[in-house]
Amino acid sequence: MFAASKTASVTAAYQISRSLRFNNADTAYLNRTPASASNRKTWTWSGWVKRNSFNVFQYFFGASPDSFVNTFSIASFGAGASEDQLRFQDFQGGSQTCNLRSNQVLRDPSAWYHIVLAADTTQATDTNRFKMYVNGVQITSFSTATYPTQNTDLTINNNVLQTLGYITSANTFNGYMTEVNFIDGTQLTPSSFGQTDAQTGVWGPKAYSGSYGTNGFYVNFSDNSNTTAATLGKDYSGNGNNWTPNNFSVTAGAGNDSLVDSPTSYGTDTGVGGTVRGNYCTMNPLQNGMTNAPRNGNLEIAGSADIYRSLFGTFGVSSGKWYFEVVITSGSGVTNVAWSSTSSIYQYAGEASTSYGYELENGNKINNGGTSAYGSALTTNDVFMCAVDMDNLKLFFGKNGTWFASSDPVAGTSPAYTFSAGTYFFQMRPYTGSSSVVTTNFGQRAFAYTAPSGFKALCTQNLPTPTIGATTDTQAGKFFNPVLYTGNATSRSITGVGFQPDWVWIKDRTTTNRNVVFDAVRGTTKRLITELDIAEDTGGGFGVVTAFNSDGFSVDTGNNVNQNTDSYVSWNWKANGAGSTNTSGSITSTVSASTTSGFSVATYTGTGVAGTIGHGLAVAPSMIIVKSRSAAGAWGAYHASLGNSSNLVLNTTAASASSSTIWNATSPTSSVFSVGINTISNTVTVTYVAYCFAEVAGYSKFGSYTGNGSTDGPFVFTNMRPAYVMIKRTDSTGDWIVWDSVRNTYNVTNSVLFSNSTQAEATGATVAIDLLSNGFKLRNTDATENANGGTYIFMALATNPFKFSLAR
Repeated sequence: MFAASKTASVTAAYQISRSLRFNNADTAYLNRTPASASNRKTWTWSGWVKRNSFNVFQYFFGASPDSFVNTFSIASFGAGASEDQLRFQDFQGGSQTCNLRSNQVLRDPSAWYHIVLAADTTQATDTNRFKMYVNGVQITSFSTATYPTQNTDLTINNNVLQTLGYITSANTFNGYMTEVNFIDGTQLTPSSFGQTDAQTGVWGPKAYSGSYGTNGFYVNFSDNSNTTAATLGKDYSGNGNNWTPNNFSVTAGAGNDSLVDSPTSYGTDTGVGGTVRGNYCTMNPLQNGMTNAPRNGNLEIAGSADIYRSLFGTFGVSSGKWYFEVVITSGSGVTNVAWSSTSSIYQYAGEASTSYGYELENGNKINNGGTSAYGSALTTNDVFMCAVDMDNLKLFFGKNGTWFASSDPVAGTSPAYTFSAGTYFFQMRPYTGSSSVVTTNFGQRAFAYTAPSGFKALCTQNLPTPTIGATTDTQAGKFFNPVLYTGNATSRSITGVGFQPDWVWIKDRTTTNRNVVFDAVRGTTKRLITELDIAEDTGGGFGVVTAFNSDGFSVDTGNNVNQNTDSYVSWNWKANGAGSTNTSGSITSTVSASTTSGFSVATYTGTGVAGTIGHGLAVAPSMIIVKSRSAAGAWGAYHASLGNSSNLVLNTTAASASSSTIWNATSPTSSVFSVGINTISNTVTVTYVAYCFAEVAGYSKFGSYTGNGSTDGPFVFTNMRPAYVMIKRTDSTGDWIVWDSVRNTYNVTNSVLFSNSTQAEATGATVAIDLLSNGFKLRNTDATENANGGTYIFMALATNPFKFSLAR
């Protein structure tokens, strides 16, 4: 951060200029021993961290006078049975005085967390004596909760060794840290250090403006002119409580630990690297098929014998112009670097038809497994340059400041490859079987060579501004919002949706009541049931929505929507009210559409003749769910990943089936979708409703993945932090499964409901996934979600786009 006084004003434009990279292999840490003890009962620690590795103990703040033997305090991320939980422990004379371990796991490597630890052992209520917060929200669910007895003096803030990023060399912190405040003598909440951005709705930092107390400090690592306590370890609180850095480097190059990876995005990219601020791309340990994990800020990886494996970057882009560099910092052996729209970690870089790579040690370019001579080989410390023009779909390779084959990224001439549109990622396979080490630079430090004009670093500041999520009026929650409520068997209104919904899907979580859906085009009280093929009805006393209101909806007393004491979830979508006539297709429809969020409700009457139906979205839908209203019939589901001659049935577990008559073997267009003569979609005089979804970057994603049968399951990039995920196995039978971010407000996300079943909510490890800042990751081996080799389609909707999201 730019140096700030302790009375700096609170503004939405608060800027943090730098972070410090902690690499556990270097035993990098900071230390300080206060001249005297101060308030050991009451204090607050606040800091921003970006984690790099998981399932190993990592201490990020602590105190120990006797090298971790009898007396110490540690704030850490757990391992083993603790599964990356946030922990705080304090020991006095060998006895444990405090031990808190969250049920929440923090294993998202792609964005920043804000962590606050706040102690006040003078409190009469034990749960008030120590509090933990993540991203502004207090943790209240713990796997272990031993609170200190009243008036306990903790080891923190004693006149003993205090550390950042370290207690023992075996468990040094591995990640980035910045904006660390320690308040001596006051227990504070996160609101002293952060606030919710009014435009994006995302928690972010603000300047602390209160007193620090005697031993309080504020370090932001903004002065990287040297690695002394007066520069890199400088205290900006005004107290002069500087910290001594150990084993950090600020020398230009791959070893530089002072980076511009920041939880605040700002600045203009000039192409030199190490300037524009924001959350940067790194290698993604959650999408890694290599034996070795990335290290050193997830910017470095050592070669292994994994011939047919690779790892990917944390960013996926579909537009813009991007530049990055790769260096073999030691060793030798074939290292493939690729720009790829595949996501398979079980393919080497350049193996797939949509993976376009370069073999650093021999100068060949590679695509679809085939190589051809192109440039020249790189040796240790040579700089491989890659320029990606996603706007014109061209890829350029170079070395040490010169582009191969006389190509010119600015002019767009003589590219190494041209490719098809899609979402593309950095992909790499360092294969040697020996000792090569490869380092990447996506712009979080200075580039060795200035990027071509117009090409930018892979940083959130440089990502395009999304249609949804950048302003108060376009936050994702204004278009889709899940809401929880408890039934009371009394006609009532459900509020808190945040808008007047046009499609409401309700499921009882407690018992085996129905999945019931209502929409504004068909009108209130008209119920459809997703697990049955019956016609539309009006509830028959079993529960309906009686009104769509400005902040929600009203329900009657029926069990499907309002059984006394039962817990419910409602998934709510906004379209555009009751709808209007649409004549874009050969069959007239009534359509309520939001072109902003890519969702519409369309009703029509079947003709029994193949035709087209207007959907109102202005872009082709990626998913369509259709149901006959006036007659019994299965729920048909089109998904772009399966093509126009395949269909899924929402109300059954059936695998995908071929059919040319449901969607008339014709893909949707920007104005219409097609129907054949199948009863699912087009029987003469039968009325139908269709729910149509078009993909909107940073808000919704429709795609597919292949399972691996492991608790370290596939990572699925969505370019947003999901609020809702629905999946269905397509190559075999399997339920339609739904997760969301309100039934599980933190990871692990392990509560599911079933669109094809009345089953009550199921929970546990067999249905576990993580919802992350940029996608989701399967954490179970159940065949319904993650069979080895199984194929799945998904639908995901956002909490907020990746450009703004925090780690979850």
